Amino acid sequence: MKTQEEYLQGLRQWLRDTEHEPLEEMSAFFEKRMDDYEEHMSVWEKSYRLVAESLPGECRKILDLGCGTGLELDQIWKKNPDIEVTGVDLCRDMLDKLLEKHPDKHFTAVCQDYFQYDPGCGQWDAVISFESLHHFLPERKKELYQKIYRSIKAGRVFILGDYIACCDEEEELLRDTYLRRRKQSAVPEDRFVHFDIPLTMEHETGLLRGVGFQIENVMDEDAAVIVCRKREAD
Repeated sequence: MKTQEEYLQGLRQWLRDTEHEPLEEMSAFFEKRMDDYEEHMSVWEKSYRLVAESLPGECRKILDLGCGTGLELDQIWKKNPDIEVTGVDLCRDMLDKLLEKHPDKHFTAVCQDYFQYDPGCGQWDAVISFESLHHFLPERKKELYQKIYRSIKAGRVFILGDYIACCDEEEELLRDTYLRRRKQSAVPEDRFVHFDIPLTMEHETGLLRGVGFQIENVMDEDAAVIVCRKREAD
């Protein structure tokens, strides 16, 4: 098991080694890796199960932001094959793969930037997102969390599964590198690129509490799974 300092040393070296590699556009990054994507992501299997197990028993209608090929949905539909899901993802190939795997499920595919998607107001039993939001700065995430909060029925849940920075130093190092490389490559503000900029648990849960969520549970398996509940009174 690596110490935190050993991990940070390895991260600094990796950032130096990849400094001159071009940032890849988000959808193109995943399209190139479709053939081995599910095998690569299988390391998070325990966390996919945690997401499924954290859904309330009365859950009937779910919104999945950044659903990809639906690895978390594989587990959710094992538990309840009748759950209705709307999945939003930038990558058409991934959505097609999900539809191919589950042609018999109640699934609506939306190929769109989820920051632009309108989730409505008070209509979801749960909103979920797994291994997607660590690509975005906290200002963007806060805006999305506000929309998610409004979109969930009172008393229902948002389940976030994601990378978490081990400390402030990792968070700051990755954010500073991300901003510098975007500037160097003159990447437009509205273009999404694949580069990890996770927050610490303190900062991630702080954003969620700041928009009104109550943090009900935090599970740290392969990836952190944070269960957030909307207040009954809202």
